Amino acid sequence: VGFTIGIAITIGAILVIVGLANTIKYFRTEQMEASIRQYLTKGLLALLAGGFCILRADWFVATFKTLTVIYGVLVLATGFSKVQFAIDLLRRKNRKWFLALISAGLSIGCACIILSNPFSSTVILWRFTGITLIVEAVVDIVTLIISIKEKKK
Repeated sequence: VGFTIGIAITIGAILVIVGLANTIKYFRTEQMEASIRQYLTKGLLALLAGGFCILRADWFVATFKTLTVIYGVLVLATGFSKVQFAIDLLRRKNRKWFLALISAGLSIGCACIILSNPFSSTVILWRFTGITLIVEAVVDIVTLIISIKEKKK
């Protein structure tokens, strides 16, 4: 709980800084460009979101199960996106296409586990989520590096 609240407050602080920067940028930028880029709107929204994260950090703990489902759906969508990436690599005759497919399988498998919520403890779920993110990131980085090397050839 403390870790989750700490992360929410940290994200909130970052959003407040970004919000202040965009708001200041709005008033320091030429009027037409500031209007087109919508610095003020972005700044105010970031300030609002940051304030919420800081002042209502406990909300994230209270809605953890809902957030977990949303996270699971996002991981599943990412997995499906990786399936297309693997098939795109295969169609381009990239010899390492299977790495992207492994990454897709990991994402889809982890999403299924997260969505089925077999955990009796939030601590276990957070650990699993952290491990999942690390493993997926490593596989994605390896796939990206190999893809770039193949593209150069």
